[in-house]
Amino acid sequence: MNKMINDASYWREFDNNEITHSAAHYLMAIDSLRGRLGYARVTDVAEMLEVSRGAASMSVTQLKKRGWVTEDPNRFLLLTEEGAEKARLVEDNFRILSDFFEKVLGVSKDLAMADACKMEHLMSLETGRRMVWLMRYILSSEKRASEVCEVMKCFEECGGEAAIQDGESVGDGCPAQRKRPCVLNGD
Repeated sequence: MNKMINDASYWREFDNNEITHSAAHYLMAIDSLRGRLGYARVTDVAEMLEVSRGAASMSVTQLKKRGWVTEDPNRFLLLTEEGAEKARLVEDNFRILSDFFEKVLGVSKDLAMADACKMEHLMSLETGRRMVWLMRYILSSEKRASEVCEVMKCFEECGGEAAIQDGESVGDGCPAQRKRPCVLNGD
C-alpha cells in the first residue's frame, strides 16, 4: 500500500476537524428555525432533527461551551457570530458539493445530496472556492459544458470502472481507452 495513502498526518485531520457533522446540523437547524419562526428552542431543534429533547439539550450545551450558541432572556437559542459563520460555511459547502456531484459528475440528485451531506462539514474554504471556480468555468460555456458531458459519457463506456488500480495515477485516462484517454479537448 502506498505510504502517502495511509500517512497519519492526513487521515488524522478528520479527527482535527473543528466541527462535527452533528454540530453542523444543530447550528443549521437553529439558523433555519430562527429564519422560519423567528425563534428557536431546544424542543424545536429536537423535533426538526428527529432526536430526543435530551439529546438536543446535551448537544446545544456543547455548542454553548464552544461559543457558537447563546440564549436570549426568553431562553431562545441564538447563533453567535462564529456559530453563524460555521453554519453558513457548511451550508455553502453542501450546495457546492451537491451541485458539483450532480451538474459536473452527473450523479442523481438524491445521491448528490446524500454524499454532499456526508462531506459538507469536512471541506475547507479553499477547496470549496476552487470547486466553485471550476464549476463556473465549466458551466459558463455551453461548448465546454457539453464537452465535459461527453467526457463523462466515457465513465459509462468504461462500465463505471473508474477505480484507480494498483500503480495507476488519476491522469492515466479511461481504463477502457488506455491508448486514447478521455480529455476535454478531444486530444
